[in-house]
Amino acid sequence: MTLLTTERGKLDAVAKGVRRSGSHLAGRLEFGNECDLSMHRGRSLDVIVAAEIISAPWIDLVRPERFAVASLAIELIDAFCEPDLAVPGIYSLLLGTLQAVAHSDAPQSVIPRFSLRLLEMLGLGPPCDDCVRCGGPLGPDVAFIDAQAGGFIDERCRERWRDLPTITLEDRDNFRSVGADRGAGATMNARTAVARAIDELMTHHLGRRPKAGAQLAEMAQP
Repeated sequence: MTLLTTERGKLDAVAKGVRRSGSHLAGRLEFGNECDLSMHRGRSLDVIVAAEIISAPWIDLVRPERFAVASLAIELIDAFCEPDLAVPGIYSLLLGTLQAVAHSDAPQSVIPRFSLRLLEMLGLGPPCDDCVRCGGPLGPDVAFIDAQAGGFIDERCRERWRDLPTITLEDRDNFRSVGADRGAGATMNARTAVARAIDELMTHHLGRRPKAGAQLAEMAQP
């Protein structure tokens, strides 16, 4: 299994016999659970020898939409985080996201803030006030989201033949709030244009559409 740990970041480990009904690990190493682990180094993989549950959102995550959103968050962190590199900020972000998803009646609303916060922590978050192409201030005029450039661009830098999504000043204010630290004007409510812009940026940096994102899109279809 793949773990995200406080001390070593992402790592792969094996839990021998966990599928047996009598295993002392059974029920503890469920998807999304936070555990205090005892491990020892094996020849190729670390081996989990004991686990004590700290928090167990699993029972609240098994609903289809919640599970898909939680899977999306974990898929993105797995894709972006390097093995054996501690990422305490991302660890805390994942914990908070799983808790929010486990208790949300609209779990998909959690995705934009999680995604933008993850990009910010990875150093990939775009500036809200400057054009990423020319570096000039965007001002109050309508801007455009150019995922290939990594952020917002102004009218002067937009190629006329490209049909890019427009972003208003209100959208940029909302974008800034969605990505803000807690207590610094942060919001969970992303405007439609902002949610799409964040999704485009995440897809660009990931290099593909997340697999769990496709599952969510299927759920949204009537």
